[in-house]
Amino acid sequence: MITGVYGSTIPSYLTLEEKRINTSLATSQIRYLFKFTNDSTKTVKYAYGLKSTHNDRYVFNHFVHNTTEDVFLSRIDFKPFGFWYYEVYEVTWRGTVTLTGGTLETATAPATEKQVLSTHNDKGVVQGKVEEGKLYIQETIGSEQIQYTQHTTTETNYLYAD
Repeated sequence: MITGVYGSTIPSYLTLEEKRINTSLATSQIRYLFKFTNDSTKTVKYAYGLKSTHNDRYVFNHFVHNTTEDVFLSRIDFKPFGFWYYEVYEVTWRGTVTLTGGTLETATAPATEKQVLSTHNDKGVVQGKVEEGKLYIQETIGSEQIQYTQHTTTETNYLYAD
């Protein structure tokens, strides 16, 4: 499970290496495309994780909060708050890894798990799903939709049970 607070960078440590599909390429030739589906609204959002650590035990990716979303720059707005279902897709390159969108001819990375780009070594290819799970986004502390105020009293309060 991945957890985070709305408005901040969301880190994820996932065991993606042991589920890797294309083991013939170096880890530097792999990126992970995340698909997020909100449990309540069924809104779907995509983002490539910003990969900073890739070892045998885990792969560390993170996502940058931004109200101007960009799949390729890992900018995502996790609104509405709450639970999201995530799927992780392995994307590999035989040549230079570049994350850019555009038409099927000009894009270098697929924007969804179903997008197939024209064949070229500098184009990313979705290998398949390697992970799925839950993400919980908590509201920003101090700006929750429902806020409670605690009142103190000097009187004794009694509770009676029937």
